Amino acid sequence: MTSLDKPTQDAGQSPPDGGRKDGGQVHDSRAVTEAALFEAFGGIRGMVETVLPGLIFVTIFTINKDLHVSAIAALAVSVVMLVVRLLRKDTVKHAFSGVFGVAFGVVFAMFTGNAKDFYLPGMLYTLGLALAYIITTLAGVPLIGLMLGPVFKENLSWRTRNPGRKKAYTKASWAWGLILLAKCAILFPLYWWADTTQLGWILVILKIPPFLLAVWLTWVFLAKAPPPIDVFAEMEAAEKAEEAEKAARAGDVAEADEPAAGRHRRGA
Repeated sequence: MTSLDKPTQDAGQSPPDGGRKDGGQVHDSRAVTEAALFEAFGGIRGMVETVLPGLIFVTIFTINKDLHVSAIAALAVSVVMLVVRLLRKDTVKHAFSGVFGVAFGVVFAMFTGNAKDFYLPGMLYTLGLALAYIITTLAGVPLIGLMLGPVFKENLSWRTRNPGRKKAYTKASWAWGLILLAKCAILFPLYWWADTTQLGWILVILKIPPFLLAVWLTWVFLAKAPPPIDVFAEMEAAEKAEEAEKAARAGDVAEADEPAAGRHRRGA
């Protein structure tokens, strides 16, 4: 089993031996972080599902300049990938987002008659996401922490109980926001100045490298951060302690009532 195949259910567990981190434990922590990031962002398959529809669109449009054929082919590919995930009972959130993104692009391009508008909804989404990363970070609740907190079973505990992880999430959110802004700074001028094929091929080229850079920086920051606090394990432990306390109280009451019952029988 590779590190990417490791279940993320261990993501919220602290290192054994009182938190001591030797080489093996550091490796495990980084492997768990890697697995959680690939789960959150879709992994290699998610990247393929993100790139392929746009690649199909620009390839067909480069060949025949037919907006309708290019758009329908891109949408059909997205739907097929979603159906495959449904048949295999895989996680479909990334495939669903891909289908909706392509559908918006198709509708927008068909409505305006401008093939470049196929890319505009995705570009606007990228700009909005970049601003969301930056604004939430400035507000003290970095978006990457809100996204990854449930994956690591820590929810929002990092905000007040784990300052090291909050710092890592803050750095990661800044990285995502600035990388996406830089991407927008390249794409939006091209939307006005370049033709459809030029814009399309540059968009395809810029799909994966900025994403991988942001994911890698997130992994670097989190791998060096303290381990997450598993709030779910804490809640389970608290429930078990409460049940044990209730059982102990019930036992004390039974022991206290037993002598009285004995005296009653002797008096009879």
